[in-house]
Amino acid sequence: MTGCGRPSWYASCARWAETLTTRARLFACFTPFSVHIPLPPMLHQPLIPGAQRLLLPLLGLGLLLGLTGCADKAKAPAGRGGGAAPVVAGKVERRVVPLILNAIGSVEPSRTATVRSQVTGTLIKIHFTEGQVVKQGDVLFEIDSRPFQNSLRSAEADLQRIKVQLGTAQAQVDRYRTLNEGALVSQEQFQSIADSARALQSQQLASESAAANARLQLDYCLIRAPLDGRTGNVTVHEGDLIRGNDSAGQLVTVHQISPINVTFSVPQQYFGSLVQYRSQGALKIKVTPPGPDDRPEEGELTFMDNTVDASTGTLKLKGTFPNPNQRLWPGQFATVTLTLAAPEVLTVASSALQTSQTGQHVFVIKEDKTAELRPVTVERLAGPLAVVAKGVADGETIVTDGQLRVIPGRPVEIKTADTPSGGKSGKAPKTGEKTKGKAAEPSAPAASPTNPAVTPKMEKKAP
Repeated sequence: MTGCGRPSWYASCARWAETLTTRARLFACFTPFSVHIPLPPMLHQPLIPGAQRLLLPLLGLGLLLGLTGCADKAKAPAGRGGGAAPVVAGKVERRVVPLILNAIGSVEPSRTATVRSQVTGTLIKIHFTEGQVVKQGDVLFEIDSRPFQNSLRSAEADLQRIKVQLGTAQAQVDRYRTLNEGALVSQEQFQSIADSARALQSQQLASESAAANARLQLDYCLIRAPLDGRTGNVTVHEGDLIRGNDSAGQLVTVHQISPINVTFSVPQQYFGSLVQYRSQGALKIKVTPPGPDDRPEEGELTFMDNTVDASTGTLKLKGTFPNPNQRLWPGQFATVTLTLAAPEVLTVASSALQTSQTGQHVFVIKEDKTAELRPVTVERLAGPLAVVAKGVADGETIVTDGQLRVIPGRPVEIKTADTPSGGKSGKAPKTGEKTKGKAAEPSAPAASPTNPAVTPKMEKKAP
């Protein structure tokens, strides 16, 4: 079809109509522009049955195609064919983007003590109930002390005998010293008496040690709590014979759960950041135990292992929590969030990043509204933002949507995000600009001790 005149199919349609026995007036009525042309007399013959039903749809289709062709040629080219490409844009901004590491941690008691007996005897009394909170020094078990009392009395009696003998020997040494000075006894006699006294002094020390040991064995008959904590399952009963210093003779375990520790692991690539930010001050940790109450417990990072686990490529960390309400319980698995404070960094919308064979790049909109292809170095992704190490400057405008329509060096037209191709248009919102209502938070991937998820927390620079 040329212009908006008679369509090119018109002559073919006329020749085809000549072979049909139709009426000239019916044919003229269904031409696109109602153009009347004289027809041969043979076409004035009666219409063949069924031909009218076949001819009407074909002529209507031709009319529709003719009008569509005129409309297509009236459209102006845009995008890659010509004109300004419509895009959505955002700003490069400097923000505080803390690095937040999410992991699954294991809750462990801060101190654990396995209670065993240090003497052999019969258990005559248990002074607590299972699961009871005890204080350091509280009596837990009592063993029959009568045999140890007898041993102590025997040791004390032996010590008293040695003391009497030593007193007598000391007095004899004093007498012989005087006689030796007067040459009334020989030097050998005096030396023998002095040696006997020194031997009794050694026996006195041995007897004192034996008495002290007997007293200690008697004290061991009362088994006390070694620390503040909560008792576990009791494995013995009153009347049982308890063997001293038996590795298999565990009586009860006491866990200290206030404070309590949570152990977790992070990938080794965060080691440098951990060392850097830990040197600036204590790192805060939040942990959320399983259950309907999703309030996190707050603590601090207190331990970083001195080696990376070569089998998993992770670094073991430990946080300490006050746990006053005892929401954290030994053996639990909990979600750990470790926040690493960070300085201000350059950020762009992650949707602005494009990847090619040469690396990542963005389209920067210059002052003359033309697009420039700019390679960038991305340090890390932070949810809807990307932290850029180099390639762009603070305040520059970049394309965040519509990159497929952009040609480097060609003009672009900035549209709003809700009407990229028409409708309302205006100034494009800045990256991360606050909008009415609560924005949806990005979901973090599933985390594990060997593969924690990283979810950043974004704080916009204060004006």
